[in-house]
Amino acid sequence: MSEHRGQPEDSGAETDPHGTGYPTALGASSPTAITLLGQDLAEDVMGKVGFGELAFWLATQRRPGRGETRVFEAVLAALADHGFTPTAIVTRLTYLSAPDSIQGALAAGLLGGGSRFLGVTEDTGRFLHGVLRSLDGDLPGDDASWDGVALRTVRAEREAGRFVPGLGHHVHKQGDPRTPALMRIAREEDLFGPHLSLFEAIGRVHPEVLGKRLPLNGAGVCGAALADLGLPIELLRGFALLARTAGLVGQLAEELREPVANDVFLSVDLNNRPVDPTPYTPDPLTP
Repeated sequence: MSEHRGQPEDSGAETDPHGTGYPTALGASSPTAITLLGQDLAEDVMGKVGFGELAFWLATQRRPGRGETRVFEAVLAALADHGFTPTAIVTRLTYLSAPDSIQGALAAGLLGGGSRFLGVTEDTGRFLHGVLRSLDGDLPGDDASWDGVALRTVRAEREAGRFVPGLGHHVHKQGDPRTPALMRIAREEDLFGPHLSLFEAIGRVHPEVLGKRLPLNGAGVCGAALADLGLPIELLRGFALLARTAGLVGQLAEELREPVANDVFLSVDLNNRPVDPTPYTPDPLTP
């Protein structure tokens, strides 16, 4: 019996029975070459294109300029790691439970990228983009005009009982150091666009509505910067996860050298406190 795992040569079957083809501008292989984005992978990409630049290029199918690459890679650096967050802890604990499954440990951490951690990047980008698309006429041209848009926006969210994404941080209560750094880099590269302008204005005016000052957090400013780069709004969380993957690999590398996962596990397991059961009571269907 043949060990050939592809299509039997004498079957007469076509590669594409419908004749429509499967178009892609991404990777394609032949017996002698691999192409990627229209480039020869071995000759034109490897050793010549950085990973951040390539990630941008893959998502947009256009090669970014130097400034775009710098801002994009600054975002990746900002989101790579933030200490013992739930994503890092669950990655280490999963590795403790299944050291034979590196992919499982990484996946466990990435699956925790939601509305409280990492997902704020996409939430903020989507929110700002929606506000900008709702504006009539030209975009504001000065800080005072941006402040007016931001004030109306924050008031509307407050009246609707919704939170403005990107405001507040559980650690950096006096200011997230990533926010001014990324805004500075975007300005230096002349890539401080409308999403960052609106986000910055929200930072100036929200105390007037909320009665307190909250920091513009790093995940939020990253979402604004990614949106200003013209990256797909639907993929903003994907870029946050791309960055955090590098951080989680670092967490696993440190776990190999200086393990803490077992201490975390035992700290919880040996300090559990038995209590009486609390039966679940469904919410009443009527008042």
